[in-house]
Parts: sequence; structure tokens; C-alpha cells
Amino acid sequence: MNWVLLIIAGLFEVAFAFCLGKAKEASGSEMYFWYAGFLVTLFISMGLLIKATQTLPIGTAYAIWTGIGAVGTVIVGIMVFKEPATFMRILFLTTLIGSIVGLKAVSTH
Repeated sequence: MNWVLLIIAGLFEVAFAFCLGKAKEASGSEMYFWYAGFLVTLFISMGLLIKATQTLPIGTAYAIWTGIGAVGTVIVGIMVFKEPATFMRILFLTTLIGSIVGLKAVSTH
């Protein structure tokens, strides 16, 4: 169950990065809406990470949480914010995904 919580926490990390990106593009009261979304998703992500690390190894859990956030944020950047999808970015994104899967595979919990 804590692996599921960790994955959800990583997805909320992607959500708070998305909110930051949208806030950067917004102005006025819309900008504050996105910053509020950032705070809410940050709080949820951290809460779930804390819960997951009660039974999972901290080093593995933190690495997977940041990895999910990094991969998801790059994908959102490419799809939503029109960031470049160069060969090298995709190559390193693929190696990061492999590392996340590998950490999960060798975890004892």
C-alpha cells in the first residue's frame, strides 16, 4: 500500500510543478489561483511521502518520489509548455525511468 502512496505522492509532485508553470504564465487573480494549487498539491505530496517513508527505506522512497516528479514534469513540460523533445532529453528521461524501475526492483519492502 505504501508503494501506491509513494506513486501518488510523486504524481502530486508533478502537479505542483505544473501549477508553478501555469502561475508563471498567468497574471492577476489567476496567478494566485495557481499558487494556491501549488501549496495544496505540495502539502498533499509531502504528506503522502511522509506516510510512505514510515515503512519504506527513506533513500529508495525519496529517490523514487523525485524520479516520478522529474519524469512527470519533463513530460508535462513537453506536452503542455511546448518544451523541446530532443533526442538527448528523451534518452536521459528513459535512463531515469530505468533507474526508478531498478530501485523498485531491488527494494526489500
